[in-house]
Amino acid sequence: MKKIKIYMSALKPLLVVGLLQSACTKDGGYHNAPENNTKFTGNTYEYLKSKPGVYDSLIATVDRMGLKQMLTDSNVTLFAVTNPSFQLAITNLNTLRRQTDKDPLFLANIDGIQLDTMVSYYIIRGKITTDSLTLQDGLDLSSVRFGYPMHGKAVKTSASGQVEGGPEEIEFSNTKRSKFVRFWSTTTTGSNNIRTKNGIVHVVSPDHIFGFDEFVPRLTFVPPPPNLIKLIGGKLSVLRDNDGGPDNGEGSKKVIDGDDHTKFLANLQGRLWIQFELNSPEVSGVYTLTSANDSPERDPRAWTYQGSNDGKNWDELDRRSNFFFEERYQTKVFRCPNTVAYKFYRIDISELRNGGLFQLAEWTINKAK
Repeated sequence: MKKIKIYMSALKPLLVVGLLQSACTKDGGYHNAPENNTKFTGNTYEYLKSKPGVYDSLIATVDRMGLKQMLTDSNVTLFAVTNPSFQLAITNLNTLRRQTDKDPLFLANIDGIQLDTMVSYYIIRGKITTDSLTLQDGLDLSSVRFGYPMHGKAVKTSASGQVEGGPEEIEFSNTKRSKFVRFWSTTTTGSNNIRTKNGIVHVVSPDHIFGFDEFVPRLTFVPPPPNLIKLIGGKLSVLRDNDGGPDNGEGSKKVIDGDDHTKFLANLQGRLWIQFELNSPEVSGVYTLTSANDSPERDPRAWTYQGSNDGKNWDELDRRSNFFFEERYQTKVFRCPNTVAYKFYRIDISELRNGGLFQLAEWTINKAK
């Protein structure tokens, strides 16, 4: 019996060491999270086909847009969107359409131009692994079809109560062509670095809505009638111009140049109007405003839309107050019941969201329907 006690006493240190080793092994999940590097023997398109019930909607979209060949033989990185992401987008779209008594839309009959540009966000030039996205500011990415600027950044997730103790995920962003991160739309990946014959696949989290935040607005946007400024022509004038003059990089001429990535920037000083004299009178029952690239506080918040035939006496056609753009580069269409052909039209701004500096990317005067 005495020998047994001596033997057990000798075993205690070994048991303690064993328990510590076991604990370290268990906790190794957050100290050394395993890399998720799966190899698939086929090409990227074949990988999608090998997962029935997961990528059916993405495959249908790729096939319709003629992108199959690109996923078959080109060196690309695919941020693969799963079925739930498409389902969320379609459900949101048709809920809104149902409220306005419109027929539902599906991937087979949605406007191909809109669908094409949105699906291209997810196909990036070159083979981009998580390792290449570990820079502090991430990496600028370029879509294959249109060279659209996207962005990727690898971040560590939390696990077992440890901050940044889990596996890496990618923050994948639509930059909206803005250098300001606050205007980006971002999603994350749930699985990374699946290697195929011709590329890399990162799987986008299922709670992501396909198209980022553009799917519903794009497909419910009703384009305005023809722009009379372009159709008929005439002369632009403003109450107060940019300090650099109308031809300056942010002068008044930028507000009718047809480019939403330029803008007119000037001091409001309580009131600022933008006026256009058409070469010949025309009925305008529609006008549009487009938000500029940054600083939402500079957006117009209240204004009137007016018409005149002598440039002195003005009739009010539309009045807006407490208005807000939801995002940058956003075009809003405004309609009014005008039936008179005016030679002069103007927007008279009286209030901004905040501060005293006004900006606007685009203003158009449009024909009545």
